[in-house]
Amino acid sequence: MPEPPRTLEGWYALHEFRRVEWARWKGLPIAERQAIVAEAREFWQAAEEHRDAPEGASAVYSVLGHKADLLFLHLRPTPDHLSALERAFARTRLADFTAETYSYFSVTELSFHEAQARGAMQNPMEIPFVKARLKPQMPDKRYLCFYPMNKRRGEHLNWYALPMEERQAMMREHGTTGQRYFRVVKQMITGSVGLDDWEWGVTLFADDPLQFKKLVYEMRFDEVSAKYAEFGPFLVGIRVRPEELDGVLNG
Repeated sequence: MPEPPRTLEGWYALHEFRRVEWARWKGLPIAERQAIVAEAREFWQAAEEHRDAPEGASAVYSVLGHKADLLFLHLRPTPDHLSALERAFARTRLADFTAETYSYFSVTELSFHEAQARGAMQNPMEIPFVKARLKPQMPDKRYLCFYPMNKRRGEHLNWYALPMEERQAMMREHGTTGQRYFRVVKQMITGSVGLDDWEWGVTLFADDPLQFKKLVYEMRFDEVSAKYAEFGPFLVGIRVRPEELDGVLNG
């Protein structure tokens, strides 16, 4: 039986996509809408400062297209922290005018092999690269792209039936492609086997959204993607700071 790779895990991640019920929202008096936004702004300011947990990160994005209007992205040390954040938002007035359209629960991860190659097995969090992968801060980038993915387990092409050495070689090629975009695209890889419907979540951050297209397209030609990758829906958003919420909802 092929050897399963070991991984190191860090913060848990929750991508929560919501649609605004615009007809109901626009029916409110402007003063009431402003009061609701002020409450939501305070909630998000506290979330970004992770006042609910000793460490973590949060951000809001305005989502393009019909799949959602807003993305709430949280990173926290435990699932309990994420659950508490969900409940805290549910208690806000803004929650009464939104509906969840999609969510994704996962955990930041790094392969044992990659960590070992960087000499990070004794005290991994002391290695800046490892800490950045397992406890990432939200990059100061304007755009985000999120998509879930699987590795194929078909009759003829089965990623999990390959020897570890072959899998590692293909992932090295894949990583080389990604490195060419290192300065313009930041990525966060989260594992979700046993946690959600797909096996990984990929979150990309950039100031130029065309870089998402270029990176993903180029990676499609890597053997690991061309033969073994299956992709879920792609969702793209624009960063919204707490002080910008009023412009998004009332502008």
